[in-house]
Amino acid sequence: MNTFGQLFRVTTFGESHGPAIGCVIDGCPPGIAIAPEEFAHDLSRRATGKTRHTSARHEADEVEILSGVYQGFTTGTPIALLIRNTDQRSKDYANIAQQFRPGHADYTYWQKYGIRDPRGGGRSSARETTMRVASGVIAKKWLGERGVQVRGHLAQIGDVVPVAHDWSVVEDNPFFWPDAAQVTELEVYMDALRKSGDSVGAKIVVEADGVPPGWGEPIYGKLDGELAAAMMSINAVKGVEIGDGFASVAQKGTQHRDAIALDGFASNHAGGILGGISTGQTVRVAVAFKPTSSLRLPVASVDTDGNAIEVVTTGRHDPCVGIRATPICEAMLALVLIDQALRHRAQCGDVGPVQPRIV
Repeated sequence: MNTFGQLFRVTTFGESHGPAIGCVIDGCPPGIAIAPEEFAHDLSRRATGKTRHTSARHEADEVEILSGVYQGFTTGTPIALLIRNTDQRSKDYANIAQQFRPGHADYTYWQKYGIRDPRGGGRSSARETTMRVASGVIAKKWLGERGVQVRGHLAQIGDVVPVAHDWSVVEDNPFFWPDAAQVTELEVYMDALRKSGDSVGAKIVVEADGVPPGWGEPIYGKLDGELAAAMMSINAVKGVEIGDGFASVAQKGTQHRDAIALDGFASNHAGGILGGISTGQTVRVAVAFKPTSSLRLPVASVDTDGNAIEVVTTGRHDPCVGIRATPICEAMLALVLIDQALRHRAQCGDVGPVQPRIV
């Protein structure tokens, strides 16, 4: 399954070290103004090679629009996007072509397909997420024209968490960190981590403001269920929380339930979703990323012949994949929302506003 969504459907293709990566977007509404340069901002936010804290791989990430756009507007027909890979170093993976790297998909791909592309992880590489971000640009634009704004930030690296929270500084540092006073601390932390040869995990928080009540399905196709599946489809993700998530375990019902008044909800422990359907509050999702498994520190494993070996991974890798995952999580949130919005419009477009409306 390389296709995501029901009405707004995104199919991605390509490998980390292949000639190109791309996607086909089917079901996109017509009339959205879009140009190749509009993809640059979010693709740059996701890209490696911009700071010493991410992989040194440097891709141009120039989008070619092959179909579905005429005179600058989407036509309603399939949109094909292509990005050429320009900075592969496949020789870095020659030594591990017959080895299974612990913590990677090498062994599981081998068991499923009986063959695998060892160059940069092939299809399981974070390179694949580039096309999610590209398709998310279109989704964000359509949503934005309807008052829905998607944004995200890094909420934890290892055991470091923000002391303060200021959305205005998130885009001003390489970590998407909401506390400007801690950026130097994070740089020192990451420098030490990189020198040690180890890696660390991270947590991303993404939110959508302006989502109207009513998006989502009551049983199968729940908004929170599809958000969880979408985030879990990102490489290296090991956990997803909606609203308070696992913190709800320690809460009393009197604390967790969000009291309602005509002028708004008293709180948002539910993360903007009740019964699988949006409430009109901010939709909030937290995503946990595991530590990078590509390390220069040796680890025990086996090769394709079943021999015991010691694996040492060279090449260009992120000491913390979460550092550049914010735009990826934003894209997946936007893709779920546009798909749910189109499905809601198809079934319930005639319902209209229902009173009372909590504002």
